[in-house]
Amino acid sequence: RLVHLDLKGAAPRAQYLEQVLPLLHGLGATGLLLEYEDTFPYTGPLGVLQAPHAYSPTELRALLSQARAQGLDVVPLLPFPLQFVLKHKEFAHLREVKALPNALNPHKEESLALVKAMIDQVMALHEDLQWFHIGCDEVYYLGEGEESKQWLQQQDNTPEKLCLSHIKAVATCLASSYPTVTPIVWDDMLRGMSEETLAGSGVPQLVQPMIWDYAADIDVEGKVQLIEKYHRCGFSKVWFASAFKGATGVNQSLTLIGHHLRNQLEWLQVASRSPADVLEGITLTGWQRYDHFSVLCELLPVAIPSLAVCLQALKNGGYSEKVKENVEKLLGMSNLEIDTYMSTSLGTFPGSNILTLVTQVSFYLKSSVDELLERNRYVTGWFSPYHRKRKIIHPIIMHHFQPDAVSLLSKWSAVVQDLQAAMEQVFHRCAIEEWMEENVHPSLQKLQQVVDDLDEA
Repeated sequence: RLVHLDLKGAAPRAQYLEQVLPLLHGLGATGLLLEYEDTFPYTGPLGVLQAPHAYSPTELRALLSQARAQGLDVVPLLPFPLQFVLKHKEFAHLREVKALPNALNPHKEESLALVKAMIDQVMALHEDLQWFHIGCDEVYYLGEGEESKQWLQQQDNTPEKLCLSHIKAVATCLASSYPTVTPIVWDDMLRGMSEETLAGSGVPQLVQPMIWDYAADIDVEGKVQLIEKYHRCGFSKVWFASAFKGATGVNQSLTLIGHHLRNQLEWLQVASRSPADVLEGITLTGWQRYDHFSVLCELLPVAIPSLAVCLQALKNGGYSEKVKENVEKLLGMSNLEIDTYMSTSLGTFPGSNILTLVTQVSFYLKSSVDELLERNRYVTGWFSPYHRKRKIIHPIIMHHFQPDAVSLLSKWSAVVQDLQAAMEQVFHRCAIEEWMEENVHPSLQKLQQVVDDLDEA
C-alpha cells in the first residue's frame, strides 16, 4: 500500500513530511511513491530543473532514512512525459511538437541521454530500491512531431508501436544500469492495445503496469478482464492505483471522503476477483495538480482524514464502525464525516489546524461576502457600482451596512492571518501565495474595496 506524494505543487517542507511518516505507517501504509518533479535536487546541466524550494540532498537523505526506519518502501516516480523539463528553453529542442512541452521527441539520442541522466541522479540518492515508476501516462501529441510523422509512414509502423518503443527505451535505460530494479508504468496508454501488439513488443517482460481509476463506481468486471489480458500478454505482476485526493475537481479545496472510500472499496472487489499471484500492490494517489501547469487542488493536510479512511479500509478489507473509530483515534478527531464535508474538523494530526481553517474559508468566505455585496438591498440599491464609481452615498444608508462590512472584513482578515501562520509551518511562500490568490484574495479584495469606497464616499 503505497501513498503517493505529488510534489509538483505545494510540496510540504521536509520537517512536516517527517512528522507525517509515523502516522502513515500507523494507518497501514507500507511505502511511498514520491513524485519529485522539480523538487528533486538536480545538479550539473539538470540544475535548471530545480524549483527554488527544492529539497536539499541532506533533507532528502534524512527523509528517506526515516521512511526506511518506519518500514516504508520508497518508490521514486519520474513523470515521463517531462512537462517540467520541456518547459525550459534549455530543453525545448527535445520536444516532440515544437510549440508544446508535452512529450519528448523519442527519435533523438539526446532525449534518451536526458532520461538516463535524470534516472542516474535520482538513483544516486536512493538505496535498495525495488521499483522505479517511469510514468508514461497521457503522452499526448506523441507521433505528431515531424520525425514521428516520417517514421509512421514506414510500413507496419503505428502510433501504438511508437508509444511501446518509447516505453521500452526508457525501461531498458533503467534496466541496463539497475538490473535489480523493476520499472512501473501507468497503464492508460496500454489499455486499448491488442494482446498481439503488447505481447510482441517486449514491454511486458520489462515493466509492471499500474492500472489507475479514481471513480467511485469502477467497472469491476472490465478491470478483471483487463488484468487477465495483461497477464496473458506476459506482464508478471500488475498494480492498482486509487486516489485519496486530487481526483474530483481541478481546483477543489476540500476532500469529500465518501467518494474516495467508495473508490477503495471498488478496488477491493477487483482484487478479490483477480488471480492472487498477479497483484503486486496498490498506490493511493494524492494529486496536487492535474498537471504541471494547472492550479493547486486539495492540500495534503486537508486530505489526511481521507487518506486515513482509505488506508484503513484497504488494510482491513472494508469499512466499518470499528474502522471509523480507529481512524478517529489515530487522527485525534471525534466527528469523522464521510458523505459531507466536515464543517468542524478539529484533530491532533500534523497540519489539522490547516484543515480547520481551510474548511472555514471554503465554506463561508465567498458566501458571506456575496451575501453582503450582492443580496443586501442597501448595497445593491444605494451603493451600486454606479454610486461607488462616483463616490455618492446618502449618509444614513451607511449606517445600514458599513458596520457589517467592517466587522466582516476584520473577522476574515483574522482567519486568513491564522491560516497564513499555520501554512508557513508546512509550506513554502510560493505555495501559500498561490493558494491565497486562488481561494482567498478574490473575495477578500472585493470586501476590502467596498470598505475603502465607503470611507471615500
